[in-house]
Amino acid sequence: MKTDFNEKQIQIFQVAETLFAEKGFDGTSIRDIAKEAKINIAMVSYYFGSKERLLEALIVYKTSDLKLQLESLIQESIEPIEKINRLIELYIHRINCNRGIYRIVHFEFGTKQRDSNLQAFAEIKKGNLKSLETIIEEGQKKGIFRKDVIIPLITPTILGTYFHFHINKPFFENLLNLNTEELYNNYIKINLTKHIQQTIKALLIYES
Repeated sequence: MKTDFNEKQIQIFQVAETLFAEKGFDGTSIRDIAKEAKINIAMVSYYFGSKERLLEALIVYKTSDLKLQLESLIQESIEPIEKINRLIELYIHRINCNRGIYRIVHFEFGTKQRDSNLQAFAEIKKGNLKSLETIIEEGQKKGIFRKDVIIPLITPTILGTYFHFHINKPFFENLLNLNTEELYNNYIKINLTKHIQQTIKALLIYES
């Protein structure tokens, strides 16, 4: 799937993301999107073909540049554990800035039937996993990282911790006195990210 989109397609993405996040994928129709975007229904079909393909294109639009950032990170002359820390920062920042679309992907599209319809997104996930594998294998070759790491479970550990925190946002806001959106986002950027980094480090590094 292409990753360069025109102005009209990007306008449709913005409307679709808002509606998908508010009403859910099943609760949003092509007619709803066209009406909100003030365009003809036929234009959505012309650009994307179906609601599923629209979602797939939206995901690619929102996530494809992460691949470039990860590839650049791999080439940096820093230690593997620092690369892992940077990767976690990239992941958490990206998810927190795109909560709506990630919530749709990871919670409404967990079934086999729907996941099979998101081939482009699956390819992006495979590419991101490959970048993670490259970093971990570098650390293993240097004798820094454990050999028995189950690499495919690292990403779910990162994302699962973030999503558990966010799903229980009111609870943690009250518990941690995060009474403004700025305090909440800063806590994610600093404290939650550091916690996840420490967790992943504990999984990767040999015990002393």
